[in-house]
Amino acid sequence: MNIKLLNKIAKCGTCLFDEKYTVAEDVANADAIMVRSASMHEMEFESSLLAIARAGAGVNNIPLDRAADAGIVVFNTPGANANAVKELAVAALLLSCRKIVDGINWAKTIDSAEDVAKAVEKGKGAFVGPELLGKTLGVVGLGAIGAMVANTALALGMKVVGYDPFLSVKAALALDSRVSVVTDLDELYKSADFITLHIPSTPDTKGSINANTIAKMKDGVRILNLARADLVNTADIKAALDSDKVAAYVVDFPTNDLCEYKNVVAIPHLGASTPESEDNCAVMAAQELINYLENGNVVNSVNYPSVSAPRNSANRVCVLYKACDEALSEITAITKSANLTNAVKKGYGYAIVDSDEAIDTDALNKLAFVIKTRII
Repeated sequence: MNIKLLNKIAKCGTCLFDEKYTVAEDVANADAIMVRSASMHEMEFESSLLAIARAGAGVNNIPLDRAADAGIVVFNTPGANANAVKELAVAALLLSCRKIVDGINWAKTIDSAEDVAKAVEKGKGAFVGPELLGKTLGVVGLGAIGAMVANTALALGMKVVGYDPFLSVKAALALDSRVSVVTDLDELYKSADFITLHIPSTPDTKGSINANTIAKMKDGVRILNLARADLVNTADIKAALDSDKVAAYVVDFPTNDLCEYKNVVAIPHLGASTPESEDNCAVMAAQELINYLENGNVVNSVNYPSVSAPRNSANRVCVLYKACDEALSEITAITKSANLTNAVKKGYGYAIVDSDEAIDTDALNKLAFVIKTRII
């Protein structure tokens, strides 16, 4: 089997593929792709392609619907870089209020002929900023990263208000009980001294920080965006910075408009840029691909449902299909008494069929809603 690399992937991940795999940047007829930041939107998918693994959480660089329509399962690695982003979020909190970057840059301008100590004592007042202790942090998105940020902020002596309409049981269990979880985002806006974003970019969330939502926030609020650039409306954040409604904006996605703008700290996309994070993502992505290619199990897919089953029969057939009312009954009719495990997500279904008897894949492929079948 061939694994194509679109970016440099940590060796601790690629070495998990054994001798039956060819792993390289220039392989043809790839069975799977491993990618980090490379854009795949203009890429033509080879007919051999079964899966794509994004070594990271965000999948904006991958055409998810087009992949799903082609029967290509897209994986990501949720939580693998969570600690790295959490640590940068703590740094962002401090950078947003203590004017550390401005102070360091100013210190570099002191003439070497001057008495530096005296110059520092005279000029340091321009870089005064508030402490975090006792302030309220609003965390928008309480997934793997948001929950870690919330818990760490409590340890720093902050009060924490969290919001996540899709809060999972796993994330809720990871959250400190002292975090006040609200169901109304406006409640978070009006109470938070600092707001940090840990949500994906979707049609519903793009531009969600804008003139209307900023107006609901406290005067002098500090906003941290280590999630995605387009969550914040650029023109509106600039206007809010100009009026001092927003005291500081820390963003991990620099743009021409904001790099040198007043009270903006632009970080060069360092959220997951640690060797530990890159290793964790590479290992998880490789494990996901191996499990799918060899066993048909789907874990952490963003465009197909998670379906896993132990191998206990001679034959295994994987069926990817467009969900419809008759799909499961028709698949079951063809596979008869076989052991079937099935789930549906966002209009797409995935079934694992195990049987000691041969399964008629030709009949499955003739079903109008079936996208792809695979025998393992």
